Amino acid sequence: MADAKFSSAPLPAHASPPPSLPHPMANPGYAKRTTPGQHPRSAHDFAHLPSREAAIAAYIDRLPDGADISVKTLAKTLPYGQCALRTALNRLQQAGHLRRGREHLTVESGSARWITRSWFSRTARDDDWWASFTRGGVPEAQREDPERGRPTRSRAHILLAALGRTTPSLSLSQADCAALAPLLVPWFERGATDETIRQALTTGLPTPVHSPAALLRTRLTSKLPPEPEPEPEPVRPPLRMLECATCRTPGRPDALPGGTCGACRGERAPTRHKAPLPAASVHARAAEIRAAMSLKPRERTPV
Repeated sequence: MADAKFSSAPLPAHASPPPSLPHPMANPGYAKRTTPGQHPRSAHDFAHLPSREAAIAAYIDRLPDGADISVKTLAKTLPYGQCALRTALNRLQQAGHLRRGREHLTVESGSARWITRSWFSRTARDDDWWASFTRGGVPEAQREDPERGRPTRSRAHILLAALGRTTPSLSLSQADCAALAPLLVPWFERGATDETIRQALTTGLPTPVHSPAALLRTRLTSKLPPEPEPEPEPVRPPLRMLECATCRTPGRPDALPGGTCGACRGERAPTRHKAPLPAASVHARAAEIRAAMSLKPRERTPV
């Protein structure tokens, strides 16, 4: 059978199956594109997903941008059939990890064309985030997590909280992380990486560190890197368009909650009833018709 692999036992939740061969790249195909602003990789990224979906998500997460993550290609490298993979990808889309669509690009020759894309996010995103991403924006990292029902921590908060793991003298409380996180925003805006920031905050520490929060506040202010030189021309956000995961029909993000259109979700289009014309309009139209008829020449009855 074509889908004999469908019955394969799912792998552990976070064990991405090793490919037997290097994973093919898309040309252009359904090329993977990683979304910006994701949380650092951890062992609990896909804990909210079923084991099969978690294994597939972990595998896709480790693929480079440009990899072909279409159903047919994944079926050649993973121990699942096309039917199982199609279902799993749709569930990843519903969970906020995946969106499919097209992106309008200008190639080196100057011509423009629409390229098929599959955008993947290790961090689950809600429909509002994907709508903003489609318009070329990147929403704030602080948002409501639909799987856990609580606000997720920002990139700055996670970086600060992790300092104490490698440098115990810089262990911070929850309140300290929340108070210091805004000071990291200009660092990110000026292109500083997480590793650059960690080096600036942990190198050459005094012994002992009496107040980790006060020391980090001073360093975040005094060691802030200079602003980058302005770009010669503003970068226009790319044109992006989402598609329904089932029927591939393009649509606005607000019409594709969870990545699926209303027709594929079984919703019926609302019946539109025309409002009756007011009596004055009816009488006026009737008068126009009578006047037009009176102007027509009458045919003579033959003798």
